[in-house]
Amino acid sequence: MKKRNLDEKPARDLKDPALYIDRELSWLEFNGRVVANAERDTVPLLERLKFVAIAVSNLDEFYMVRVAGLHKRAREAAQPGSENPVEVLHKVGLKAKDLSLRLSSVLTQSILPELEAHGLKFLTPQSLSEKQREKLGTYYRREVHPCLTPIAIDPAHPFPQLRNQSLNIALRIEAPKPGRKLTQVESTDGTLLALVQVPRMLPRFIPVEDPDFRYAFIHLEACIAMHASELFPGHRISEAQPFRVTRASDLEIIEEEADNLMTTIQDELRRRELGDAVRLELVAETSSRLQEDLRDLLGIEEDHVHRHPEFIATKDIFALYRALDLPQLKEEPFSPVAFPGLRYSQDLFRSIRKRDILLFHPYDSFAHVVDFIESAADDPDVVAIKQTLYRTSGDSPIVRALARAAQNGKQVTALVELKARFDEAANIAWARALEESGVHVVYGLLGLKTHCKVLLIIRKEENDLRRYLHLSTGNYNPTTARLYTDLSLLTAREDLTADAMLLFNVLTGYGDLPPMNRLIVSPFHTRKHVYELIEREIGHQENGRPARIIAKMNSLVDRGVIERLYEASQAGVQIELLVRGTCSLRPGIPGVSENIRVRAIIDRFLEHSRIFYWENGGAPELYLGSADWMPRNLNRRIEVSFPVLDPQLIERIRDEILMTELADNTSTWMLSADGHYEPLSPEPGQTPVRAQQVFMALARQRGKSARTTVRREFQARSASGALALNPVQRAVELKSRRRN
Repeated sequence: MKKRNLDEKPARDLKDPALYIDRELSWLEFNGRVVANAERDTVPLLERLKFVAIAVSNLDEFYMVRVAGLHKRAREAAQPGSENPVEVLHKVGLKAKDLSLRLSSVLTQSILPELEAHGLKFLTPQSLSEKQREKLGTYYRREVHPCLTPIAIDPAHPFPQLRNQSLNIALRIEAPKPGRKLTQVESTDGTLLALVQVPRMLPRFIPVEDPDFRYAFIHLEACIAMHASELFPGHRISEAQPFRVTRASDLEIIEEEADNLMTTIQDELRRRELGDAVRLELVAETSSRLQEDLRDLLGIEEDHVHRHPEFIATKDIFALYRALDLPQLKEEPFSPVAFPGLRYSQDLFRSIRKRDILLFHPYDSFAHVVDFIESAADDPDVVAIKQTLYRTSGDSPIVRALARAAQNGKQVTALVELKARFDEAANIAWARALEESGVHVVYGLLGLKTHCKVLLIIRKEENDLRRYLHLSTGNYNPTTARLYTDLSLLTAREDLTADAMLLFNVLTGYGDLPPMNRLIVSPFHTRKHVYELIEREIGHQENGRPARIIAKMNSLVDRGVIERLYEASQAGVQIELLVRGTCSLRPGIPGVSENIRVRAIIDRFLEHSRIFYWENGGAPELYLGSADWMPRNLNRRIEVSFPVLDPQLIERIRDEILMTELADNTSTWMLSADGHYEPLSPEPGQTPVRAQQVFMALARQRGKSARTTVRREFQARSASGALALNPVQRAVELKSRRRN
């Protein structure tokens, strides 16, 4: 095979902007795939409702962060080599409006009408009976009216700074004295403008008794509009329409100038509600006059005004999914399965010493990770615990265990990332609670987010100290661990645990990161490591040895990495990419990327794991990690990639996980060179493969086999008298059984 001449320029300039898909437009393609699941008749009806809520929430965050960033870039000079941000804003606006309309349409024209057949109905003021009106009026005066504040818009009452994502009602009010001079802010038709903010603390959907439906609701904003005249006595309401404002909400913190990072972030959180308005949502029947008034007052361009057919379906719609007792309209329940060998383990540390343990969440129970931390908190032989916390759940058992460990006299260090976007307030609360319990809380390195997922436990054993380590692709969050797919590793390997100790010393103290044995750490090593491994695969390909790259991640936008993947494709390396979200790489371009295929799986669970497989000439290497291939992960965050060193685990990840996902023809979308995705479906005679369904079946099968094996062992040991648990051991075992 002809070797590549490294000095020879490629036929096409790999820095050509046309070879890269715009990040924002690619993200909108991703959310379009989420919307497509809401549109699929094959998806259970309430799961479709959930996908609507997810897509709405995604779009909210997109505007708060990404579109807000585009506005900022548009005010500044365009970055060299990138598309003009003003033009991108226009394209994003058109695509986002189309997506928003699709969301509203599938909800109001498909999902909700189908739910009527199952006993759920959204009522309108016009459809209410007299009795329902009376009861709703009583509810309004008792529960709603006292919470409302009418706001006139005139020279004495300027347009208020409405809170981010707040739902409001705009009203046009006829003046009580015809013929008076226009001294207030008025529409051209002579009506006055006023606002009412919809209270956030009240239920968005008000239950209404209806003989024909099991579940009947009316929107809170509709209830307020019905009774708006009670807020403006002596005036006639000619129009009352809901609207919603989205504001720029990314925090801008200059850490070098912050005397106290926690206080600075708290101050910025208060400003988040008052950022520049970047989107206006209305119902389609809002008069053109009222729309124009709101646009002018908020400073919103037409490109970013979203008009909904019936009502503004915020992510509050997710509350219905949780509240409705209609199991036949949801996916079959799945409970994470206890991992074989850990379910009845009386000594978790001994199990980890024997071999590395790989957990595949949510199929394998995250309770084992919680058990690991709780066991360490209560074990008298554990002397120290060190952990990173990026996002965790409300009332977190992990935070409680860390606090208990400190109270038990152990040296506990928690590195809490205060800048985790939209979790800043929760993380500040956790940090304070941990500090009050005696935990040493630190916030990482100046200017860098700590995004890695690392837990290190140090235990005294036989007059020596032994380290135990948990590394993961996902957060220490028991709630999302049931919703996201992630991989985590429990190990006692000396080289990995020694690296983790060095990493924590740098994160909590001063000094440069020393050379690592095994761990790859951003921003120090990861980019160089990825470049070298891609180049190594090119070398194997050119020398006739097996060469292949399989990479799974959430996002791929780093141009340096993409450029090298293009080079590998040009050299003939076969590259399979599983990228759930944003992907700037264009596959299938002749002479550039014809050897690259990009797939995206959108299904019941959010694909979140990062897996990097390198064929390496027939001696495969496999890394897991917390980092996507994005500039922020490679340059501005503390990230950890870690090798899987057990050959059996490498084989399991490659053959069971990656190969199954590459065979998926039910939930997979294929990216084409033009930036669009097409859904895969089984060819005639081809067996349908849905990867997540396969993983659930495999987990259940493993759990069943493990229970059978343990039962036989239990019976044998009982018969021989070898099994005699003390009361504490029995209590631990019962606790583990209840959790799983």
